[in-house]
Amino acid sequence: MSNAITHFPLMPHLMITGLNRYDDRPCLHLGDTIATYKEVREGTSRFVQALQSKGVGIGSRIAVLTGNRPEVLYNLCAMGIAGACGTTLHPMGSKDDQAYVMNDAEIETLVYDPAQFDVRAAELKEMVPSLKNLMALGDTDVGEDYIKLADQFQPEKLVAPDVTPEDINAIVYTGGTTGNPKGVLQPYRAAATMTQAIMTEWDLPQDLRILIATPLSHAGAAFLVPTLLRGGTIFAPAYFAPDLVFDFIEEYKINATFMVPVMIYSLLDHPRAETVDMSSMEVFYYGASPMSPSRLIEGIEKWGQVFYQVYGQSEAPMTVAHLKREDHDINKPERLSSCGRPSPWVILELLDDEGNPVAAGEPGEICVRSPMVMAGYHKLPEQTEETMAGGWLHTGDVGRFDEDGFLYIVDRTKDMIVTGGFNVFPKEVENVLSAHPAVAQVAVVGVPDARWGESVKAVVVLRPGVATDDKLSQELMATVKEAKGSVQTPKSIDYVDAIPLTAVGKPDKKAIRAPFWAGQDRAVQ
Repeated sequence: MSNAITHFPLMPHLMITGLNRYDDRPCLHLGDTIATYKEVREGTSRFVQALQSKGVGIGSRIAVLTGNRPEVLYNLCAMGIAGACGTTLHPMGSKDDQAYVMNDAEIETLVYDPAQFDVRAAELKEMVPSLKNLMALGDTDVGEDYIKLADQFQPEKLVAPDVTPEDINAIVYTGGTTGNPKGVLQPYRAAATMTQAIMTEWDLPQDLRILIATPLSHAGAAFLVPTLLRGGTIFAPAYFAPDLVFDFIEEYKINATFMVPVMIYSLLDHPRAETVDMSSMEVFYYGASPMSPSRLIEGIEKWGQVFYQVYGQSEAPMTVAHLKREDHDINKPERLSSCGRPSPWVILELLDDEGNPVAAGEPGEICVRSPMVMAGYHKLPEQTEETMAGGWLHTGDVGRFDEDGFLYIVDRTKDMIVTGGFNVFPKEVENVLSAHPAVAQVAVVGVPDARWGESVKAVVVLRPGVATDDKLSQELMATVKEAKGSVQTPKSIDYVDAIPLTAVGKPDKKAIRAPFWAGQDRAVQ
């Protein structure tokens, strides 16, 4: 039994409080109907019992591979209340990458959507020895129907697991500089602190009707508990499409949503952007990558001062800094390239290479101390020590403060590319391309892209006698897509005679990037 003195309400307690607080109030949009809080509470109880019947309990490792559907929310709550440790799999990732993550995290149970991933589940079953349970959200040829299993149980009182703030709630995988993803160990204290920050700082509407257009199993999950505690309603369409989003906003009077910038661009570029009734919309959250200031101005002029930017990373999720609605001021256009002021729930410093604070106005690495900071990287003590040097989380982002305390990200100390809100680590792509028989040397960088923020570009030196043509480029791109998925695939390939090197003989990424970023006021988009 853990020491009660160390306890404070964690995500399972907060979920149960939210689900118990209301009965007939609408909670979740399900197709053409609305599930009440009582219905979601009882569905969650059935799912908890279904998981427990398969031996899932405190610390059990579960992976989730699914798009948005109502049962994802039931499973999300059930995993939390069972005390399981969750890992979400990238739905567009390759089977090799998904299998690597599952093996690294020693996954025992896979929850998946059989309509999309029945074949993939069968492949992963053969590749992951630790996998015991395949739980499908519906009919399946591979595993067990999770929904039918849950329907066999009667609803019971929800009881929180006996977990502590330092126990691990999730292992979130992010790109790795060595070519393999790193598992970020997120303790219960991190999600609980993030929820406090969201509820106090994020201007949530009182009568909250929130549209989650991003996957509920990923960033969208951050809004689950705040919505429950507010007695709000979650609307989660099965997929993202501008027409569908506009329909939801108009029909259900949506007053909050969360999207990545590329989604917002597609809304702004849609013919209905001029005519849609956005009068109900109070706050439009965006994050995962910076947004173009010119597109922000366009959005504010169309729909009002409703935008709210959030900045964080898997190692300190979602709430490191915020640019609030009132700070999205078109009379101060330079501020629209800021990511706002630091959250009160973090201590944030800009440090130099020796770990000392930089002078006022000077750039330095964004370093954070907070209960939201990860416990470390899974089974990677050296990388954990490097990232947490001096007791700070070193984010790898370079920032500067203006005279009013607003933070601007101006560069990255790591090679990471952010494209459409997804992180791509060049080393992973380089490892695939360098294995191709035509490639002698390769460097992968991010270049400015009006739609995606950054796009992936490969700079390739070919082996002697190999000719460049479109067919080769398509072949190289297809090779990456097969191995890593579409997000990691280069959108363009340049062929060069030599790649510039640093003084110690490494590819000089800054020199490679420089021509593409000339004239930009920052080296990220």
